[in-house]
Amino acid sequence: MSPLHYSEYMPRKHPETAVLLLDCPDQPGLVARVAGLLFDLGATILHADQHQDHELGLFFMRIEWTAAQPRSTQNPSAQPDFHALVEAFRAAFTPLAAALSMRWQLRLTGQRPRVALFCSQYLHCAADLLDRVRSGELHCQIALIVSNHRDVEPLAAFHGIPFHHTPVAPATRTQSESTQLRLLADHPVELVVLARYMQILSPAFVAVYPSAIINVHHSFLPAFIGARPYHAAHARGVKLIGATSHYVTTALDDGPIIEQDVARISHRDQVEDLVARGRDLERVVLARAVAWHLDHRILSFGNKTVVFD
Repeated sequence: MSPLHYSEYMPRKHPETAVLLLDCPDQPGLVARVAGLLFDLGATILHADQHQDHELGLFFMRIEWTAAQPRSTQNPSAQPDFHALVEAFRAAFTPLAAALSMRWQLRLTGQRPRVALFCSQYLHCAADLLDRVRSGELHCQIALIVSNHRDVEPLAAFHGIPFHHTPVAPATRTQSESTQLRLLADHPVELVVLARYMQILSPAFVAVYPSAIINVHHSFLPAFIGARPYHAAHARGVKLIGATSHYVTTALDDGPIIEQDVARISHRDQVEDLVARGRDLERVVLARAVAWHLDHRILSFGNKTVVFD
């Protein structure tokens, strides 16, 4: 299991915190408006980051905050109620966000999102993610594992996770996806991770989980989209191979990119060498992308992402 760098994964801290993600047209005073509201309500800002896209005139922001600690420990009743503060913030921020044309979301770090893993016959990415969840490195609950093959069933049983075999064939693809969507709703899943799931999802499936399906592709996109990218890279004689993790959209391998990494190769490397080295890249870029999504560090706009440190 390849470890994530400290800056890529921040261990969960106490007390519970809230994360505000927002984007809107850029204008003066945005940081002051948001920070001032939090201060007035009695919140303490733990982390704050922002980004301006000058070409598009857009502003992006991530603020992690919690209830301010009382100045005196003599009166325990003075401790602010975090969840009451969250509701007060929602009520006060909603009209402000509307006035400033903000898209926003508020997430609580104490909640463990429910995740579904989809995979086919290559199990290295699924096994890596399951290890990271088991060790507490990924703050989520794997609700179920879905596959069009049975290879992953023993791994699911080892981790005590429900496994569902949903064979996919051209004639039954629509029926298979209906079964999968019903399973996701029954469990109820917030994030779908395609851990080398070698099937193309239909637009109808993708529409149910906008910006909530993460895929890993075994090439440095946009190079070598589609199937057999290592074979294509070897045939082209490239000197670098890569892996890409991205949100899934209706366009094949063209969703907003979250993370990428590369490895240098040479003329001596054969396709089998590229595949072996690429598996390490696939594991780590998928783990990073999932960790950042779970930690509420990603904002999508157009076909791009902002990933906050």
